[in-house]
Amino acid sequence: QVQLVESGGGLVQAGGSLRLSCAASGSISINTMGWFRQAPGKQRESVATITRSGYTSYAESVKGRFTISRDNAKNTVYLQMNSLKPEDTAVYYCNRYISGSLWGSWGQGTQVTVSS
Repeated sequence: QVQLVESGGGLVQAGGSLRLSCAASGSISINTMGWFRQAPGKQRESVATITRSGYTSYAESVKGRFTISRDNAKNTVYLQMNSLKPEDTAVYYCNRYISGSLWGSWGQGTQVTVSS
């Protein structure tokens, strides 16, 4: 079972940037990876995904502001977040796609708070 550990969250002012990292305990080179977020009182939502070949997709709310990338040699996935808005405040999680609608086990996440 591959374990995922998210880091890089914090408190930032609106318009600022953060870079999140997701370190895996094993190889993730064959997996599609994704970043998700959950704001208080809301359901977890997909933010961005990246396939093993590097194809990326984004939620409409973050397009043009967030960039997902991966370094398979380091078993790490990143989320560069620019032009942050208060509505981006949430706990951010990464995960690896298994099959069908199944994703792997969820980690602890990393808190991102954007002040206005």
